[in-house]
Amino acid sequence: MSQAELIEQQHQETRMIIEELLADGSDPDALYTIEHHLCADTFEALEDAAVEAFKMGFEVAEAEELELEEGGTIVCFDAVMETALNAERIDEQVEKLVALADKHNIDYDGWGTYFESDEDDAPESE
Repeated sequence: MSQAELIEQQHQETRMIIEELLADGSDPDALYTIEHHLCADTFEALEDAAVEAFKMGFEVAEAEELELEEGGTIVCFDAVMETALNAERIDEQVEKLVALADKHNIDYDGWGTYFESDEDDAPESE
């Protein structure tokens, strides 16, 4: 998949994720921890990308080694930024990190966040 195709796919997924979060009751005015996932075959391949992501203003989580279902392993790190559920802002982050991944020959594997309720101190349900 080309860089342009990946960015377009991510733009569509961003809108779908935001729509689903808001439909589930997430607070539209809250700041969210957006975790962008990047991965490669080796720690060495990730190292320069992680440093560059940090210089771009992202918090960089410690790299982890993950086993794949079909066998083998990959190493991943998250580039994290607090932001509103604003598609254009998240698109900008995605575009920067897809370009970064392409530059360092690693993979951008999408983003995720956590549900933030708009209810103040609501008791947790079981």
